[in-house]
Amino acid sequence: MKKTVLILAASMALTGPVMIPTTASAGVIERACNASDRKAATRALCGCIQQAADMTLKNRDQRRAAKFFKDPHKAQETRQADGSANEAFWKRYKNFGSTATQYCS
Repeated sequence: MKKTVLILAASMALTGPVMIPTTASAGVIERACNASDRKAATRALCGCIQQAADMTLKNRDQRRAAKFFKDPHKAQETRQADGSANEAFWKRYKNFGSTATQYCS
C-alpha cells in the first residue's frame, strides 16, 4: 500500500494531478450513447465506445459523430456527401466503428 501511494505521489509530482474518470467527465460520445434510446446502450458499453473514440477520433470528430446517436440519418447523409473533408471524416469514423466493435465486443 505504501509503495502504491509513493508511486502515485511521484507520478503527480512529475505529471501533475491524476485525472480519475467520473460520470461528470464522460466524453461526448459516451454522453450521447447513454442518452440514446437503444436498449443495448449500457453505461459500461458506452464507456467502452468512448475509449475507442478517444483512441481513434479527435475531439472535433467526436462531437460530429455524437450527433449520429440522436439522428442516425445524419450518418447516412455524411457518408453520401460529396467533398474530400466528408470522405476523410467518414474513413476516420469507419475506423472508429471497427475499433469499437473489436474493443467492446
